[in-house]
Amino acid sequence: MSNFWLHPAWVMLAGAALAPVVPARLRKGWLVLVPVLALGRTLALEPGIFGQVQVADWVLVLGRVDRLNLVFGYIMSLMALLATLYGLHVRRVGEHVAAWVYVAGSLGAIYAGDLLTLFVFWELMSFSSVFLIWYRGRPQSLSAGYRYLLVHLAGGVALLAGIVLHYRATGSLAFDAFNVAQPSLATYLVMIGFILNAAVPPLHAWLPDAYAEATFNGSVFLSAFTTKTAVYALARGLPGLDVLVPLGVIMAVYGVVYAVLENDSRRLLAYHIISQVGYMVAGVGLADLDSPVGRLALNGVCAHAFAHILYKGLLFMGTGAVLHMTGESRFTHLGGLYAKMPWTFVFTLVGGLSISGFPLFSGFVSKSMIVTASFEGHRLWAGFGLMLASSGTFLHTGLKVPYFIWFGQNRCAPAVWERAADPGWNMNLAMAITSALCVWIGCFPSSLYGLLPLQPVVYQPYTGYHVSQTLQVLLFTGLGFFVFLKTLMPEPTISLDTDWFYRMGGRAFARLASGPVQAVDRWVGQLYRRAGLATLVQWAQRAGRFDQRIIDGAVDGLAALVMSWGSRLRRVQRAHVQESLLLALGMTALVLVGVVLYRNLAP
Repeated sequence: MSNFWLHPAWVMLAGAALAPVVPARLRKGWLVLVPVLALGRTLALEPGIFGQVQVADWVLVLGRVDRLNLVFGYIMSLMALLATLYGLHVRRVGEHVAAWVYVAGSLGAIYAGDLLTLFVFWELMSFSSVFLIWYRGRPQSLSAGYRYLLVHLAGGVALLAGIVLHYRATGSLAFDAFNVAQPSLATYLVMIGFILNAAVPPLHAWLPDAYAEATFNGSVFLSAFTTKTAVYALARGLPGLDVLVPLGVIMAVYGVVYAVLENDSRRLLAYHIISQVGYMVAGVGLADLDSPVGRLALNGVCAHAFAHILYKGLLFMGTGAVLHMTGESRFTHLGGLYAKMPWTFVFTLVGGLSISGFPLFSGFVSKSMIVTASFEGHRLWAGFGLMLASSGTFLHTGLKVPYFIWFGQNRCAPAVWERAADPGWNMNLAMAITSALCVWIGCFPSSLYGLLPLQPVVYQPYTGYHVSQTLQVLLFTGLGFFVFLKTLMPEPTISLDTDWFYRMGGRAFARLASGPVQAVDRWVGQLYRRAGLATLVQWAQRAGRFDQRIIDGAVDGLAALVMSWGSRLRRVQRAHVQESLLLALGMTALVLVGVVLYRNLAP
């Protein structure tokens, strides 16, 4: 064990701290250098326990490195580089600082060896990531950011309460697997803190609300870190917790349904994060590590998180490029952009095929591991639910997004059409690298499987049955899309979600506070002024009269008495020191004689 350890998060934090003072002409180089150094440090990590710090009676572990968090560290550090490259031309230094602090919080959380360190970095993620929403500058972004922050603070409170109860029960802060066979209140509170960040319904509405309002490059960062850090935390602390299986399946289907209804492309992708993370949450619930099926499920969780960070980041890059170049993200205001943005279309299509699980793309070799674990673990309902969600994924992300943005009817306003063009070189390069990685993983899955925590990985995605089954589901979904194309046409509507309750609840609270509560407050104030304050004034006046007549009179009388005796003594003195001393000694002698006589004559 070593107390000195260069944490990858320190690299990002140091880079963020120095970014504002780097000269403008060197800033782009700095923006590339820092994530490259963080990625290099992550690649150089070796398994072990590092960075132990004594705080009071606790030993905090800043660096617990093993195969489980290494796979998350690799992809998060890589995505930090790709997302920074994508937004390299952004001139707001504060936005880069917020993004890097956010990445540092995520890296700190996944390498944390104790629950207190986990909590500190967990909250750092929340407080830094909100600026990626606010920097867009719209009133909607400001409101969404406040809601995002309040919801995550509530989740942080639940997580901290669970940590405190767990420490009281066990005396340990180690971030190891909880007892999922007999879960306690502490276990469930920690689970609530984790699944809120994973956006499990009904604790999910913050995600589409916030991610759709973030800056064009901020949403790329957001899509990669918060939910996947939560997936890691679930995999570390709660593998095999049965309740996660139905929650994950519900997520997968729920996210697909709302994505189909969406008119905003980035909000659609945000809903689909919920769906894809649902596969991972279900996989964690299936991850009984004492069985081969459970080991396959946990490996599937890590593989799918790795693949998802890439293809979801790529999709947000594509739609973010459309937003950045045209100022629009709504399907009802787009269409026919293939001729204006051909490279953006190609890259986004790669992301759509990857997320849909098409053969030769990354989603095919990762998502299927969890589905296979569901069937082999005899959770048939879970397996069929996840397959249903997979067909919905291709419907909206593989077909709806490219069709209504790049093909279909041109609904662009003249100004939007005039601005439309492929973005700058840095954005294209980031999308090209991410696309190449999605294809590489799909064609050479062993390159991903070799990074997974539980070796050896006994899984072969390219079987005749799996390929034919996947193609049948996807082709029939594609057929259904074109048959029901008119029904699936986007409409400028808003879909109500569970955030309606706290939005309306907040408004109701505001009306209650400004109406009845304020009226009661005014009535109490008037009552106090008329009754309580008047009585208080009367008692104060009486106390004043008592002070003037009794207290002041007694003090003034005593002072007058002292002054009178002083005057008489002054007349007795004749200004001769010898006489004064003799008089004082005589009086002292008389007092002493009196005391002695009293003590001798007393019975």
